[in-house]
Amino acid sequence: MLLRLLNSVTFNVWETLSRTLRILWVTSVGLGMGAAMYAVELVPNLPDANALGRIQLHLPLRVYSADGVLIGEFGEERRVLLTLDETPALLVDAILVAEDDRFYHHRGVDFPGLARAFISNLRRTANRQGASTITMQLARNLFLSPDQNYTRKIKEVLLALRLEQTFSKDEILQFYLNKIFLGHRAYGFAAAAQVYYGQPLERLNIPQLTMLAGLPKAPSQNNPISNPARATERRNYVLRRLHELGRIDTLSFDTARQSPVITRTVGSQPNYSPAPFVAELVRHWLYERFGDAVYQNGYRVVTTLDSKAQRAANRALRAGLFAYDERHGYRGVLGQIALPAQPETIAEALAPYPPSQDLMPGVVMKVFRNSFLVQLIDRRLVRVRRPGFEWARPHYSANTMGDPPALAEDVVTPGDLVYLRPQEDQWWLAQMPEVSGALISMDADTGAIQALIGGFDYHLSKFNRATQSLRQPGSGIKPFIYSAALEHGFSPVSQVSANPIVIENELEGLWRPENYSRRFFGPTPLRTALAKSLNMVSIRLLRGVGIESTVEHLSRFGFAADRLPHNLTLSLGSPTLTPLEMVAAYAVFANGGRAVQPYLIREITDVDGRALHLGALERQVAPTPIQPPLTSDPLPRAAGISPQNAFVMREMLGEVIASGSGRRALSLGRGDLGGKTGTSNEFRDAWFSGFASHLTTTVYVGFDQPETLGYGESGARAALPIWIDYMGEVLKDLPERPTLRPEGITTRFVNRYTGEPASVEDENGYIEYFIAGTEPGGESARTNLLAPLAPQVDLERLFE
Repeated sequence: MLLRLLNSVTFNVWETLSRTLRILWVTSVGLGMGAAMYAVELVPNLPDANALGRIQLHLPLRVYSADGVLIGEFGEERRVLLTLDETPALLVDAILVAEDDRFYHHRGVDFPGLARAFISNLRRTANRQGASTITMQLARNLFLSPDQNYTRKIKEVLLALRLEQTFSKDEILQFYLNKIFLGHRAYGFAAAAQVYYGQPLERLNIPQLTMLAGLPKAPSQNNPISNPARATERRNYVLRRLHELGRIDTLSFDTARQSPVITRTVGSQPNYSPAPFVAELVRHWLYERFGDAVYQNGYRVVTTLDSKAQRAANRALRAGLFAYDERHGYRGVLGQIALPAQPETIAEALAPYPPSQDLMPGVVMKVFRNSFLVQLIDRRLVRVRRPGFEWARPHYSANTMGDPPALAEDVVTPGDLVYLRPQEDQWWLAQMPEVSGALISMDADTGAIQALIGGFDYHLSKFNRATQSLRQPGSGIKPFIYSAALEHGFSPVSQVSANPIVIENELEGLWRPENYSRRFFGPTPLRTALAKSLNMVSIRLLRGVGIESTVEHLSRFGFAADRLPHNLTLSLGSPTLTPLEMVAAYAVFANGGRAVQPYLIREITDVDGRALHLGALERQVAPTPIQPPLTSDPLPRAAGISPQNAFVMREMLGEVIASGSGRRALSLGRGDLGGKTGTSNEFRDAWFSGFASHLTTTVYVGFDQPETLGYGESGARAALPIWIDYMGEVLKDLPERPTLRPEGITTRFVNRYTGEPASVEDENGYIEYFIAGTEPGGESARTNLLAPLAPQVDLERLFE
């Protein structure tokens, strides 16, 4: 028996020795083959390791607000460069224990590990091993294809050896930190921190840092967004290794291992930007000048945007569009699914209905008498109470709705797919507005754009209504008609007939323009006529001044003369204009008569921080007629108007706020407000443009395919509340700016109704301002325009 035991032991020893010899032989053959390939074929064709120092890592274009908030990033590779010193020490430790714990002890290749992996793979074990060191991974990422074969592996080894001869360990590790792909277009760990957690590296905790450290092994499949379970498993492995090596204590290890995987909210819009329309404007402008290089060279663009104003604009416009939408009733639920349903079934049913910032899709789970429960796309269960659904009258058309709901079941049933939004600390039944709009706000003194919103949600519609939407401004054009009248001897007290006008032609029939109120007035002072937005007065002023003279005057505000109708409809706002054109034109009244060029780009720097000359860039591509250039370089501008004309018009636009269609703005409690509503025919477009302090802001509301907003949806109702909401926020810290009276302005105490000089005892008297010479009795004064338009007018001539 002892002999059999000795024979068995001897046999096992020989078997082990034989296996070891075979392994050594195979390894030697492999290494010999590698050496032969090194000498004969691979070495002459290998990339130059010194090229690593010359490699330009692709850096995205980044766009910032004036106060440093990132508002846009464009490029195939999201990357934020950082140095080794800027990298959290725990992240470095975690990367080393996860990927290459002998990094500082080998020469680029871990030969024992490589041999183990080679033998394991020959045996075709379930878990194939790569044994790539950090240096080898870097060589593969920089110079080699992703093909998995032994030839590429040998090249990887040879390149790693070259890299280690050329660069220090710290230099190689720093390249690795910035270059390695980590999933979801993130290259480098700083970019991955932003992609997965929306935070810089220095703000991440232990579970988050170790999650990132576990990504290089399989970044596309095992990241916390695509596969939270496998990402957690990999994170916990990294945590365990850190604990075994004493890099974290037991309490930190246990706490981190039990921490849930939390990245960006499920269903939320990734990389939310407060100004996506602005970021896209900048991207397009730069792409025209640089081409694809704009996505690779790390340009940094600082815009004129104020991030606080931009967020206020976004909130105000969305709130105003929701308010309009709810005034016209509920169009019904999105769809239906059968309950009960698995989470995967609910997620699939909600997938066609994207979230929009705080607007979230969900499934009605249970309905009570005065409330109902909804499971949102992020799996939260929330309750909608009566105030959140009692607005939901059935929508029939822009002008008709059904009865208010008495019970929750009148609106929804279990299984309904709906949208909700938070409102006043509770959840509110909602719907994606079909109406859209724009808000643009700029510094009237300089033209620097402070806020720009081109629609309800950029991610749902990239059409920029602030710069691309050509719509009729309605009465918003009237201040410019009145300004032309002031230039031709009229004054705020000039009396103009507001009686009906009938223009007849055999071909066109009768044209009977009406006032918005459908009421008619007799002789009316211009100050009152502008406040009441009387159409008849505007028509008579245009005819009295002359169409060509008026068109020339409007061109001084930046309006293109060839895009203005050369007929009487101009007085009622028939030209099609963009909100950008309107805000620039109103700025002329606000700043004392100077035409300013709106612009968005303050500075562009390259990856080394060197400023690029904006003027040279601008001259490469000419601006379009309706979208001014984005830089502030001097370019041909409109002539503007006299300071005296601007001063009187500003006073008259203040009357629109004090007693006219802009009265709601009195809620702001300021004395430096001025502005004008605008409503096009059949309530298709609603506008408000106005100013306070140094800010001028235009709001537009309307459908992309023109149709009525509904009876009564004027500029005062649909657009002005948005303007008030926005301006109320941004003006909080801005003191009132008094209007400085220029030379050439005279005053008179006049009667409000007659415009004639009045005594100080006249209870209807007030102080009025005049351009010198146009005051009552002045040499240039035109005191009235009372003659009716002739009933027989050549309509074809007027409207050709």
